[in-house]
Amino acid sequence: MSGTVPLTWETARPLVPELALIAATIAYGATFKLVQDALADVTPVGFILLRFGMGAIVLLPFAFRSGWRGPSTARESLRFKHFALAVLAFGVIGFGGYWFQNEGLERTTTSNSAFITGLFVVFTPLIEIAYTRRRPTLNVLIAVAFAVLGLFLLEGATLRLHSGDALTLAGAFFFGLWIFVGSYLTQHFDPIALTAGQLVVLVVLAVPVVAISGLGHVTTQVLVAAAVTGIACSALAFSLQLWGLRFVEPSRAAVILEFEPVVAGIIGYWVGERLGVVGYLGALIIFAGIIVAESRSWRAARPT
Repeated sequence: MSGTVPLTWETARPLVPELALIAATIAYGATFKLVQDALADVTPVGFILLRFGMGAIVLLPFAFRSGWRGPSTARESLRFKHFALAVLAFGVIGFGGYWFQNEGLERTTTSNSAFITGLFVVFTPLIEIAYTRRRPTLNVLIAVAFAVLGLFLLEGATLRLHSGDALTLAGAFFFGLWIFVGSYLTQHFDPIALTAGQLVVLVVLAVPVVAISGLGHVTTQVLVAAAVTGIACSALAFSLQLWGLRFVEPSRAAVILEFEPVVAGIIGYWVGERLGVVGYLGALIIFAGIIVAESRSWRAARPT
């Protein structure tokens, strides 16, 4: 038709980073239950070793081919030592997030783990505020209040935070930090190389812990879970997420990644997990807090 702008790569490109982030969240959310079942046989850090070891084996050849350098604007000033330090820091943060999440997933339900992990969307802007030393905006303060109330109801309207949920909450903080740091690093380094390097660091950090605490029982179910999450979630989805973070600011990226607990919650409901009326109300309030937290970013991103 006349007057219609043809859909080319240039016109569709603004949507591609967001679609990459959504694809990553689907991979993450769909595997919560798979990981939880595997943790019945293998230790939390043992699973980290297996999962990220498989992911590193698959991704490293592509990383060597693509090289570590990122956008052309950073190529003149950065050296390999900067990349190595970035990978080390990024890997330590990721290790903290996945260790706490796996430890928590052993002690709580898939649905609880998913929704509490989703609180990274509140932690991300708070970390950004702390780094930039700006005063918290009203929408962030309201979002934090919503998150605390939602978590209170998700816990059964008690002041006692169950150990599994407390560990998961700590993991959510690390994931918020992971998103913020990843958004910065991907501006300077290749996302595939950054992902592969991070996976290697995760494996190296897991080895001494496994040597002390043990690996657990490596069953066929564990190997399948490690292969699926290592390849689909780590090698592929991590790379997609980091590439998307190059074009989408941390706060907006965090709300897109919030689709992860939605997917995991659906999977949890499908396998028979129920939160109860109060629990579902708490989950809805947490989700409302997420929307409030990101409303400012949406308004800023809206074309004028």
